[in-house]
Amino acid sequence: MKELALSAFAESATVKQQFARDHADRIVQVATLMVAAFREGHKVLLFGNGGSATDAAHLAAEFVGRYKRERAPLPALALATDIAAITCIANDYGYDELFARQVRAHGQKGDVAIAISTSGNSPNVLKGVDAAKACGLITIGWTGGTGGKLAGLVDYPFVVPSAVTARIQESHITLGHVLCELIEEQLLGKIS
Repeated sequence: MKELALSAFAESATVKQQFARDHADRIVQVATLMVAAFREGHKVLLFGNGGSATDAAHLAAEFVGRYKRERAPLPALALATDIAAITCIANDYGYDELFARQVRAHGQKGDVAIAISTSGNSPNVLKGVDAAKACGLITIGWTGGTGGKLAGLVDYPFVVPSAVTARIQESHITLGHVLCELIEEQLLGKIS
């Protein structure tokens, strides 16, 4: 059992290190564009299913609350947290429309959409991205494996080099935390 635990941690670390090497420049680029969006009064919409939905909610809370430093709240919405909207949209329009309808309701040109799908092929996530693009949002995709359809659909794709859902999700939440840290540093200045 101990060997299995050590192996899982080692695999997670290896995947994250490869992901960081592959995407470091894009991570900095996206943090900078998110800072510009926040400074211009825009918001971030985050969405995904299952574990990706909870990652979206976790990161929205980091922006609205705080990550490490005291600061003004940053506008961010997780689109899988309003159970009334979820059940209404799923019932009246179908589950595939879940995120697209909310993006059209809340998104404005210049906002940022972060679409999260470990496979990159979740129909409701893809439709959410289509709606975001149609509304003039900057689109970012977090996925894994081959990237699925999501990687080719967004402006800024982040593809975790693993086909294991757990490793992909572990890299996604680390990416979110790193973005929070970079954004706070750019907004508030470096801590001396």
